[in-house]
Amino acid sequence: MMKNPIKILIADDHLMVREGLKQLLELDGDIIVSGEADDGLQCIELIDKVPADVLLLDINMPKMNGLKVLQYLKENKKSIKVLILTIHNEVEYLMRAVEIGVDGYVLKDSESSVLKKAIFTVNSGETFIQPNLTAILKEKIEEKNSLLSDEENILTKREIEVLKLLAEGLFNKEIAYMLAISEKTVKNHVSNIFKKINVSDRTQAAVYAIKHNIVDLF
Repeated sequence: MMKNPIKILIADDHLMVREGLKQLLELDGDIIVSGEADDGLQCIELIDKVPADVLLLDINMPKMNGLKVLQYLKENKKSIKVLILTIHNEVEYLMRAVEIGVDGYVLKDSESSVLKKAIFTVNSGETFIQPNLTAILKEKIEEKNSLLSDEENILTKREIEVLKLLAEGLFNKEIAYMLAISEKTVKNHVSNIFKKINVSDRTQAAVYAIKHNIVDLF
C-alpha cells in the first residue's frame, strides 16, 4: 500500500458507475475516492471544497458537460489533473479534449488495469491517451493541419475571421461590430467567401466551417 494514496474525484451522472468505480479503484488501497459529483456544476463546486489529485470526468453530464468543465478548469488554472473517462470513441471528442488540455483520455470499456495506469500516469504529471486512440488522434491532427493549411491558401485571414463569426450565427451588423469594420465590408467578405468555398448561403458556409475545423464542434 502506498504511503500517500492518490485522491480522486468522480464526476458521472450515473450512480452505479460511480459506485462501481469507487469499489474497483479502492480495492488495492493505493487510490481513494474523496468525492463524487453527478453533474458538471456540482463537479466544479466540489473541486474547490474537497482535496483531490485527479478528476475522473465523464463527457455526457447534465447542467454542464465534461468538455465545458475541462475548459473551465484549464482556464481557471486549477491544479487538479483531469482524466476523461467516457463511452465516446469518436475522434472529434478526443481532439477537442486534447486541444483544451486534458491530461488523460480513457474509454469506459477499458480494462481496470488501463484505467489505473492512466490515473498513476496523469498524477505523475504525464499525459495518458488510451493506446488504441493515439493512432487515430495523430491521423486527425495531421488531417486538421493540412485542412487549415489549405484554408490559408483559399481564404484570407480576415475572411476566416468573418467565416468563424458567421458560423456562430452572427449577422453582418454584429460581425462588423466585433471586427470593427463596416457592414458593407463584411458583406463583401461574405460574398467572396461564398465564391471561394462554393456555397450559396450562410447555412452551407457554417456547415463548411464546422467540417473544416474552422469553428469548434462543442
